[in-house]
Amino acid sequence: MIISIINSKGGVGKTTLSINLAHSLILRGFKTLIIDADTQGSARDWNAINEGKVIPTIGLDRKSLEQDIKSLSGFDYMIIDSAPNAKDMAVAAIKCSSVVLIPVQPSALDVWAASDLVALVKERQVIDSALRAAFVVNRRIQGSSTSKDIRTILADSELSVFKNGLHQRVAYSDSLAIGKTVQDVGGKARHEVELLVDELLEFIKND
Repeated sequence: MIISIINSKGGVGKTTLSINLAHSLILRGFKTLIIDADTQGSARDWNAINEGKVIPTIGLDRKSLEQDIKSLSGFDYMIIDSAPNAKDMAVAAIKCSSVVLIPVQPSALDVWAASDLVALVKERQVIDSALRAAFVVNRRIQGSSTSKDIRTILADSELSVFKNGLHQRVAYSDSLAIGKTVQDVGGKARHEVELLVDELLEFIKND
């Protein structure tokens, strides 16, 4: 199954989400691959730090992604870490995906910025009714009611909105900086990733 993590806006935590979801799936026994579709190559840089020992990671950052990905096999899940500000790549990722996750920060600006992507997803769903899509609220502020308010606003898009998401925690940046994930360091960050993966698997199962 191919899961794309897409948002045209930069800085919403796509790579952080991709890497931590992938590692959690691997630890659950699923063969999982990260496809770095961003020319900046952040996921590949992270993979180089740990010498490729945590998650298989490759780069496919061309508009031919839809065709290139067909040569890959042997994985339960392939997670595409997409590029910001690249509509062609977003379209390509959506076309070859079974699930699209849209990470957004808890701000109205992020919600508005995602509107074009929502339109692309809905256009594809007309052709591919099996395509599933959901918002994930990223970088939540502990104790703030904003995330709840944003989830209510996102629901108006008619796409699913996950109950679980990631908070703003230094554990994410600190672990990635040394080629690890929060699955390695534990704590609240690891717990919320596990809850998110539980919800993702349930979302897939109920397809």
